[in-house]
Amino acid sequence: MIIEQFINEKITQIRAYIIAVINHSLHYTELDQFVENTMAEWTLLHVSDETPSNARERVFWHIMHELSLHSANDLDRDLYFKSEISTCLDFFSGTGSYPIDCIGWRPIP
Repeated sequence: MIIEQFINEKITQIRAYIIAVINHSLHYTELDQFVENTMAEWTLLHVSDETPSNARERVFWHIMHELSLHSANDLDRDLYFKSEISTCLDFFSGTGSYPIDCIGWRPIP
């Protein structure tokens, strides 16, 4: 699987997971597990370049790192965090602009 295909698939999936957690139709632990599984899958690609290929990928990695630092449960408890993640989702859907404080780098195993 090529990197761009992997990222595009994961963007679609993470959007669905985050929206479901925000809407309380999915338990936050499912999103936490998705993040863990995605990181494990990423290591199987043996990527050695930490520079994302485009803005969508940078935003994806920003979300992944933020969710790794916070629990997905914070989407319910921390309004600033929820707003930051919502801004990223708006960017993915084409209804928002690039998040100001977005710093997304590919993790290197």
